Amino acid sequence: MLLEAIYHRPKHNWAYAYDRETLHLRIRTKKGDIDAVKAVVGDKYAWEGTVNKVPMRLFISDMLFDYWEVAVKPPYRRLRYSFQLEKGRKKLWMTEKGFVTKLPDNADTFFDFPFINPIDVFQPPAWVKEAVFYQIFPERFANGDPSISPEAVEPWGGEPTPFNFFGGDLQGVMDHLDYLTDLGVNAIYFTPLFEATTNHKYDTEDYLKVDPHFGTNEKLKELVDECHRRGIRVLLDAVFNHAGKTFPPFIDALENGATSKYADWFHVREWPLRVENGIPTYDTFSFQPIMPKLNTENAEVKDYLLKVAKYWIEEIGIDGWRLDVANEVDHHFWREFRQTVKRVNPDAYILGEIWHDSLMWLDGDQFDAVMNYPFTNAVLDYMAYGTLDGLQFSQAIGAQLAAYSQQVGETAFNLLDSHDTPRLLTLCGGDERRMKLATLFQFTFPGTPCIYYGDEIGMSGGNDPECRQCMVWDKNAQNSDLLSFYRTIIALRKENPALRSMDIRFMHAAAKDAAIVYERRCTEGDRFVIAINAGERTRKLAVPSANGAWSDVFTGESVRIKDKLLSLNLAPYSFTILRQSVNRAGRT
Repeated sequence: MLLEAIYHRPKHNWAYAYDRETLHLRIRTKKGDIDAVKAVVGDKYAWEGTVNKVPMRLFISDMLFDYWEVAVKPPYRRLRYSFQLEKGRKKLWMTEKGFVTKLPDNADTFFDFPFINPIDVFQPPAWVKEAVFYQIFPERFANGDPSISPEAVEPWGGEPTPFNFFGGDLQGVMDHLDYLTDLGVNAIYFTPLFEATTNHKYDTEDYLKVDPHFGTNEKLKELVDECHRRGIRVLLDAVFNHAGKTFPPFIDALENGATSKYADWFHVREWPLRVENGIPTYDTFSFQPIMPKLNTENAEVKDYLLKVAKYWIEEIGIDGWRLDVANEVDHHFWREFRQTVKRVNPDAYILGEIWHDSLMWLDGDQFDAVMNYPFTNAVLDYMAYGTLDGLQFSQAIGAQLAAYSQQVGETAFNLLDSHDTPRLLTLCGGDERRMKLATLFQFTFPGTPCIYYGDEIGMSGGNDPECRQCMVWDKNAQNSDLLSFYRTIIALRKENPALRSMDIRFMHAAAKDAAIVYERRCTEGDRFVIAINAGERTRKLAVPSANGAWSDVFTGESVRIKDKLLSLNLAPYSFTILRQSVNRAGRT
């Protein structure tokens, strides 16, 4: 046993409360090094009467490690535990004090989970597990009320630039809710709607007012109410890291300098506020002088922003916030933000924009989820770019699943593109086959999938501003085959809890092989086997699987597996989804 590779520590993603009565324990070992692991568990105050050995399952692997997991229900909501590691006939125990060759008679040296306090149990909103998000860039979705369009509005469908306007508004969204309902989405994420000078609205002028070119607060309330009537949740973008150049407190600081009553609302290195050699003398988003960074340690700033967070939930009825540049705001603010939001609506979804490892924001005291760009990158590297083989892709996915608690994985915000990236079809080199493979994995993977508006009809475009074109509403210009695929895969996910569960098992993932096969299942509902060939060569595979009758989801063709061996023939850049009906007793 390679002891240096074995790792565990209490709390975070290694020992955590999944609900008010269940603890999840995890341990890491060198990949392929350990045959079996058992958790030795019991109550610290009644050890002899409660001690038990519970087998752990190998739930995922990455490039270097295996990750073992077990769910335990302590009789008194507290637990002492150690790990029994087995390799051949050799046994070793890991305690808090280190490794021992004999299990101690008492649990004094074991790991300790002191108590499951209900208030500490991280519980993201349950509805998010069922959600299919659709991201809308309001200025480019639909122009429903030309009377409120900017003076310099251009004809719909023109070439986007960083500065032009096409008149998209809230009425335009209202006019196309039937389209979204037919598509199957049940949640909308809007990029900023508040008053600002730019077409993207990330330079907020008034946090309590819908931009007049989009409509009014009342119109947003009408839209939210109609979305709710249709079973669609609404998420707004909160730009609390920075404001805009026309934000009144910033204007005051510009005019009055260090004597401004708002001087401490911003991070100023040198007065007066100015730009020297392209670098502002005050902190900003990037080096953008029109986006001054807010000082969220200032009590008045905090009060103002927390009032904003409450207003749109209480008065307009939104279902949560997406937090822009979330990792550049202090953790103390986000903790107060969560408490404020959850007091108003415990079911509100708090989603942070963070592009890298996010564990420190996902312990239940700040965000419910983050935009899962590590997932994005892994899927694109495998399906779009072909820079990962099947084994490397499965390892990248394994590392992500092991990095967070189960409840984090269940509500992770899984996107493939956005207003900040090239569009998915462009990332796939214009190859719809690759795009379908990426989308298929997104919709058959744990977490919450999000579609960037227009992807489903074949819109393309490079980096900003090309990815922010006007939505194509002419049906003759839409890709009907792709739209049909999206409708099918959305419906499949919504109808089958197995495709939303955390139980994913790679049945085939090999080095120098572009094909993968994975299984999706849960305690109730049908079982799925999904095969993807992300390469340019036909692949013939035979993988162990459950006997019985299976059917191809897309073709309806029946497939019967004998001798527990499934034979697959996958054309280049193709997929197969097989379903096996399982009744509540678990029989096929």
